[in-house]
Amino acid sequence: MKKLVILLLAVALAACSSPIPTEQPVAAPPESTATPVVVVHTVVVEPTQAPTEPPPPTEAPPTAAPVVVTVVVEQPTLAPVNQAAPEQPAANAPVTFDSALGRGVFTNMTVSSANLTLRCSPRELTFNVTTPNTDIRDVLLYYRVVDLKRLYPSEWKAFGKMASNGNGNFSIVFSGEDVHPNLRIDGSWLDFQFIGLARSGNVVDRSEKIESQVRYTFDCP
Repeated sequence: MKKLVILLLAVALAACSSPIPTEQPVAAPPESTATPVVVVHTVVVEPTQAPTEPPPPTEAPPTAAPVVVTVVVEQPTLAPVNQAAPEQPAANAPVTFDSALGRGVFTNMTVSSANLTLRCSPRELTFNVTTPNTDIRDVLLYYRVVDLKRLYPSEWKAFGKMASNGNGNFSIVFSGEDVHPNLRIDGSWLDFQFIGLARSGNVVDRSEKIESQVRYTFDCP
């Protein structure tokens, strides 16, 4: 029995000492590689159409209304100052006529007053003219009376030659009584005209008719 046990032990030891056969590694079969397939999809893109309607306007943000500040400055109330009335020109002041009425023939045409009376003041007028025309040796004064109520003018009357004061200056005095008795109308216009004469007595030239400048009355105006 003892020998049997020893024998089994020997067999067991022998079995343990024998090399265990090693399996050879087996190469793994190559994995099959999938071939990529390219799929082309054609996509038709429609062109973008222009909008047929304009886009709605963009609303601007509301603007705040400006604030208006009104400043009222009150002026101090001043006491009224008594002003003197403007001086009126004297009714009997000399009158100078527009040189255009002389038509280039006469200049410096004046009369001593715009009023002439038969029985009051002034009863006389002094007319003055100057002429640069050396051909004029004498100057005649013509006049007429215009009825203010009917606006009817009388015929022209020659009053007389003006006195020469030298250097082309001429003057003459005309009174209320010098108006022809048949032409005297209370409250009328006394119109007049200057006529230049040559040495021979022929007319060289004349001024315009000076109208509605001198008032003729019987009594004080």
